[in-house]
Parts: sequence; C-alpha cells; structure tokens
Amino acid sequence: MAEAVWNSEAEASTHDNATVAMSEDDFAALEERVLRAVELVRRERQARSDAEERVTQAEGRAHQAETQLGEKGAKVERLEGDIKQLRAERDQVRQRVERLLKQLDALEL
Repeated sequence: MAEAVWNSEAEASTHDNATVAMSEDDFAALEERVLRAVELVRRERQARSDAEERVTQAEGRAHQAETQLGEKGAKVERLEGDIKQLRAERDQVRQRVERLLKQLDALEL
C-alpha cells in the first residue's frame, strides 16, 4: 500500500512538473507579448512626438506666411493707391497739354 501512495505521489509530481513546464512556456509567451506591446507603444509614442513636432513647425510656417501675406497685402494696397494717384495726375497733365495745344492752335489762326 505504501507503494501505491508513493506511485500516486510520483505521478502527481510528474503532472505538477508538466504543469510548471507548461506554465513556464506560457509565461515566456506572455513575456514576449508584453515586450512586443512595450516596443509598439514606444514606437507609437515616438511617431506621435514626431507628428507633434511637424505640426508645430507647420504652424510656425503658416504664421510666418500669414505675416508675409499681410505685409504684401498692405504693400499692394499702397501700390494701388499710387497707381490711382498717378493716373489722376496723368489725366490732369493731359488736360493741361490739350489746353495748351488749343491755345497754340488759336494763335496760329
């Protein structure tokens, strides 16, 4: 009877070792999955950081472009005003020249 108990304990011990071995394999697989998950999170954080940096740079360039556009818009408005003024002066000069020519024509008669 002692042999039956001992055999029963030996079988249980063998079964526990198989369970432990299986658990070690499961643990190794779990550890691998966790490491892959950690690496994935690390890559995603880096990608997010890179994207945020690109957004910040793009916002800076957009602000600079808006500033330049505003400056150029003011310059365009000033130039348009200058053109209107020059056209008005040209019309005045034309009218004066026409009057002078009429006076010259009147003198020749």
